[in-house]
Amino acid sequence: MWSSSASLFLLLSSVTTVSCITREYFIGIKEIQWDYAPTGKNRGPQRIGSVYKKAVYLEFTDATYRTEIAKPKWLGFLGPVMSAEEGDVIRVHLKNMASRPYSIHAHGLMYNKSNEGALYPDETTNAEKQDDQVDPGKSYTYLWILSDSHSPTKDDTNCLTRAYHSHLNAPKDIASGLLGPLIICKKGTLDVYGDKAADYSYVLLFTVSDENLSWYLDDNIKTYCTQPTGDEDFQESNLLHSINGFVYGNLPDLSMCVGNKIHWHLMGMGNEVDIHSAFFHGQILTHLGHHTDTVSLFPATFTNVEMTADNPGQWLLGCQVNDHLIAGMQAWFEVKKCFPHVHKARPTGDVREYFIAAEEVLWDYAPSQVNHGTGKPLNTDSDSETFFQTGSNRIGGKYKKVHYVEYTDNTFAVRKERSPEEQHLGILGTVTPPPAALVKPGTTHTYEWVVPKEGGPVKDDADCITYFYYSAVDPVKDTSSGLVGPLLKNVNKEFHLLATVFDENLSWYLDDNIKQFTKAPNTVNKEDEDFQESNKMHSINGYMYGNLPGLTMCKGDKVSWHVSGLGSEADIHGLYFEGNRFIYRETRRDVINVFPHISHTVMMEPDSMGQFEVVCRTADHYQGGMRANYTVEKCSMFSRQSEIMLHSKTYYIAAMEIDWEYSPNRTWEQEMYHGLINSPGKEFIDKQEKFIGSKYKKVVYRQFTSNKFTQQKERSADMQHLGILGPILHADVGDKVNIVFKNMATRPYSIHAHGVKTDLPQIKETKPGETQTYTWYVPKTAGPTEEQETCSVGAYYSTVNVNKDLYSGLIGPLVICRRSFARTFGLKKEVEEFALLFLVFDENESWYLDDNIKANIKNPAKNIKEDEEFIESNKMHAINGLMFGNLLGLNMVVGDKVYWYLMGMGNEVDIHTAHFHGHSIDYKLSGRSHRTDVYDLFPATFQTVKMRPQYPGTWLLHCHVTDHITGGMETVYTVSEKGEECVMIHCV
Repeated sequence: MWSSSASLFLLLSSVTTVSCITREYFIGIKEIQWDYAPTGKNRGPQRIGSVYKKAVYLEFTDATYRTEIAKPKWLGFLGPVMSAEEGDVIRVHLKNMASRPYSIHAHGLMYNKSNEGALYPDETTNAEKQDDQVDPGKSYTYLWILSDSHSPTKDDTNCLTRAYHSHLNAPKDIASGLLGPLIICKKGTLDVYGDKAADYSYVLLFTVSDENLSWYLDDNIKTYCTQPTGDEDFQESNLLHSINGFVYGNLPDLSMCVGNKIHWHLMGMGNEVDIHSAFFHGQILTHLGHHTDTVSLFPATFTNVEMTADNPGQWLLGCQVNDHLIAGMQAWFEVKKCFPHVHKARPTGDVREYFIAAEEVLWDYAPSQVNHGTGKPLNTDSDSETFFQTGSNRIGGKYKKVHYVEYTDNTFAVRKERSPEEQHLGILGTVTPPPAALVKPGTTHTYEWVVPKEGGPVKDDADCITYFYYSAVDPVKDTSSGLVGPLLKNVNKEFHLLATVFDENLSWYLDDNIKQFTKAPNTVNKEDEDFQESNKMHSINGYMYGNLPGLTMCKGDKVSWHVSGLGSEADIHGLYFEGNRFIYRETRRDVINVFPHISHTVMMEPDSMGQFEVVCRTADHYQGGMRANYTVEKCSMFSRQSEIMLHSKTYYIAAMEIDWEYSPNRTWEQEMYHGLINSPGKEFIDKQEKFIGSKYKKVVYRQFTSNKFTQQKERSADMQHLGILGPILHADVGDKVNIVFKNMATRPYSIHAHGVKTDLPQIKETKPGETQTYTWYVPKTAGPTEEQETCSVGAYYSTVNVNKDLYSGLIGPLVICRRSFARTFGLKKEVEEFALLFLVFDENESWYLDDNIKANIKNPAKNIKEDEEFIESNKMHAINGLMFGNLLGLNMVVGDKVYWYLMGMGNEVDIHTAHFHGHSIDYKLSGRSHRTDVYDLFPATFQTVKMRPQYPGTWLLHCHVTDHITGGMETVYTVSEKGEECVMIHCV
């Protein structure tokens, strides 16, 4: 461990001469009254309104803290912009002028344990604890350095976005306002005005500011609310959907000139609702080397985009997620024509004419009336009857909607019939190559769209990239009613998929549908939760449960899939293509994540024949019918010969039922929260007579030594971290992997993996007591590309009932690598490997829920499974099935090459932003290496990231989503020193 010192001593992994600038900041924490809508927002006797007491970081000129340095108005309540180049030291003199203790913690910088500014059990004491909190009226000086291991990579942009915030109780401190931007840059990038490559740089924080979590909630109620209430509507009124702390267009002073180079530093922060699609109207952005107009942000997502300002005028920027759009997460930016004599060149491309009508239609989400996953009628199948059963107060599967229809000319007399290749478009409008005006019913308007050069594909993109068009008179109601379509077209086969939960409750035609399809329309309560749920149609192109037609291709075709998302906070989609993998930005995958107004293009050359599914792996979406079938046929006598698998390996895996303890030791939790009585974990871990507690019956994959299944293989010390996961199964390209699977549980299960090839598309179940061999083939198309890390991770799990099997415990990591001589012959261990699954285990969905109730609760209430507190208590926020620092074994040595295999699964709540204190991690995309200290995970997200640990200590590793922090999704990893190779370097 490092000792505390008045000077800054930093441990580096090699002897170097460090040249650096010391950048000094005098930061004060002050409590202020913040107005989210200074132009006016109504307040009532049961609402606080738009003004809230908050704590903010302010910058001062010197240590007297008398003269405040004015910051740009557009920063809102964010702290001042801090910046550094590689090698620089940041010295932050923090004075706490607030009424309670706080701290300051930096993302993306190097610090020792005396300068981390984060309170958690990290095995430090005395002097190394002083940085954890600065009491009211006290001061502390933090010393940070931008080391080579945290600086932008050669492939990154010159500057990267990071953040600093208080970390005494991070969720509540941030909700109270203590957050600011940190810009880290390559050497030689900055001048006195900031990034030399930008004419203007702006920072935007997209967050649902939850004032219910603020330390000052009681003060705000007392000051502003004469008749406070504790109901959900009151809590909802304290959720401010803001950009830099402003709502409904109140963010000031975002202006620029046509032709200016603008750097937008974008930040997300908050909770499970903080899925943001930041959309810049009228402009094209460059993000990670690719063109777009919309960027995804999540809690602790920090990214940056570049823009050359085009199209003079007032433009809207905001979040395109439906709920956030309605709630005011919007701002204006102005592009001025500062040089009136400079004219844009006229476009020289082709003129393409389309004649599009908006027409009302009676839409059937499942024309066959069959769930093609089960073969049962939709109105009697347990999964689908919620959406397709008709009755006195249920609409069923048919709805009046509106969609775009193409005509042959401007008379709009003859419809253009869709070709067989276009049948899969479903409710989508025709495919058109690429602002807007209101078109009244019965009238015609001509729109002219220009496709700018900056809007097209870059070198690493597919030949075409995907955007879409939609009606924006009321973007939420118009798209919910069906007005959306894809832009652009090219290849052998081309398919467009829109994944969305069409919320018919938001449709313009809801009253029409109630009147036409329910049997007792006058009795329908539109606020009834069950009624609302029945109208949320989990669809791909407007079809559910395998009813989407037309997804047929030939083996070996070059197939372009254009995938898009639309909708609200629930629209977190992981589209999984069974049977065949695809290329996305030079990485090989079988899952692509899409979110509202986010589009991707992926390229597939299918080499497995048969009928496969493309499904959303988000649990509720899969169960709700977001599933389609695609078919690969043999169309030619001449087809590429299958690869011969020259190597084989065998694993002996059993499914075993065990009692699993999510929190076997509560010491870490007790220290973290100064006593278990203060811990938010008691909601999940304490039994309290009516809850199950922390121990549950589960089923897990475990490895045995032979096909006799008499001796379980002991886990070595470096595999203790796996927790509930099955063993890490390794395969190299060219391997044939035999999984001898014995079901030692009491119900049928199976084992199937992402990325591998199998003899048949259908995966057979294995009944209790039986043994079956599953064969996986690992051809070149299953392994990582040359542009990825050597090894890529996927998951294996049971597919008898994907959701319930997963939540019951059956999942493990599969690691597929490019073939290595050393690994093949076991000559040396090339890397340290750690596999982490971030998952809210929903024990309400486990096969063993009844067993767990019976074993742990005396005299349970008859309706216990409908009790909301009971349901919530069974949602275990875990890393590898362990909570509150109980995940052990994440140990490494300075200088190790470490692969972290990050895995996400689960449901709509499973947005996970895995944050590593102390170190940054690298990941590859488009053949380029990018650096971060937070990686975003979603259902069916699997990613290999690389770390070279350099800084000894015990460091926090956690999900940065607010509810997941308080729910216990935290642990630590430990870096030990490595002999004399570490030396002290003093930076002056």
